[in-house]
Amino acid sequence: MKKKTYTKKHIIADLALRHELSMNTSQTIVDDFFDIIRGYLMENRHSTRIEIRNFGVLEVKPTKAKPKARNPKTNEVLFVPAHKKTRFKPGKILKDHLKKPI
Repeated sequence: MKKKTYTKKHIIADLALRHELSMNTSQTIVDDFFDIIRGYLMENRHSTRIEIRNFGVLEVKPTKAKPKARNPKTNEVLFVPAHKKTRFKPGKILKDHLKKPI
């Protein structure tokens, strides 16, 4: 089965079609939306949660430092400092659709 990749251009074109907008207006809206989401995720806070009903939850959570992580290629022991990671948890509609058998 071939993988289908959707890009921001696809979202812009679909938004323009659905709401009869020009491509420039649609691009401005999509760019602003992603800038706002990115800004929330990049806030200098311990953790951040963005909940979008019927879609899912984006979270930024801190990780613990790992003093004895190992590089599997070289077996070299490394120190990995504490950092933040993102996580996406799908909403109920999306989760139920993904659980259906193929």
